[in-house]
Amino acid sequence: MNDRRGTTPGLGHPSIDDDEFARSRAMLRRLELEVNRRLDGILHGNHRGLVPGHGSDPGEARPYQPGDDVRRIDWNVTARTDTMHVRDTIAERELETWLCVDRSASLMFGTADREKADVLLAAAAGVGFLTARGGNRIGGVIASTDGCAVIPARQGRTHLLALLATIDAASGRQGASHLALGETVERTNAVARRRGLVVVLSDFLEEPDAWRRSLAGLVARHHVVCIEIVDPRELELSDSGVLTLIDTETGRTREINTGSRKIRERYSAAAAEQRSAIATAIRSSGAEHIQLRTDRDWLLDLARFVSTRRRLQANVGIGGRPS
Repeated sequence: MNDRRGTTPGLGHPSIDDDEFARSRAMLRRLELEVNRRLDGILHGNHRGLVPGHGSDPGEARPYQPGDDVRRIDWNVTARTDTMHVRDTIAERELETWLCVDRSASLMFGTADREKADVLLAAAAGVGFLTARGGNRIGGVIASTDGCAVIPARQGRTHLLALLATIDAASGRQGASHLALGETVERTNAVARRRGLVVVLSDFLEEPDAWRRSLAGLVARHHVVCIEIVDPRELELSDSGVLTLIDTETGRTREINTGSRKIRERYSAAAAEQRSAIATAIRSSGAEHIQLRTDRDWLLDLARFVSTRRRLQANVGIGGRPS
């Protein structure tokens, strides 16, 4: 019998025993069944990935519509017609997808049905199984407190399950991540040489100025979707008396009296401002944004995003950006 125990390549994890390996495989099988069963009921038709590839072959020109990518303006047609036109491209049938995964310690938190790390893994699986259906390649850059793993883009279910197992095994123990979010995005941009789709999965709790420029650089080369993972207690506090809070990345502790209505209101206002800054930074970079929560049906939210994105592309043409 082959011994499957050992370290996860590139991450330096401690040995995984047989029970842990069996648990991980069983969990990923259940996740695969749930994703495929429910997506078949929500998304109809033969899908070639999360979104169609941008393509490189020129297609037809059409009048400019608000939200179109200005880089696709066809100035020759515009000059001849005195009306702004953009040049669509023929969608590529083979899409290379990269998962840029932040497995920092802040993801090991959850007060609803699951932890944020569980939602992140599930979202990665949803993107992966959607991508794999069309025979597309998928790779990953996974940063955690133990290091950074780069998984080359390949086809096939076995490869995808191995990628998801690496994400699942990435340690979220206390301490700063091996790479900051901006550095993880830059590493992804360096290894994803072919234009394609990059999905950034994180809670984006670092200051937006620390990763905004890196994200914009990624958008310049790829179609980027940012999946933000949120727990409801990060948005508002419940009246639970005195709580001792621990920063999982620095180890700092602080006691807060949640029985104070003034403190709860200040917390909610600060949290709303923080999430607004994150959303603004993502949109200003040119990336698309979806928020998944630990207290909501993550798969339904993801399916709605995919369905809306495809409907918008059908209306404005491949390559146009929704307003």
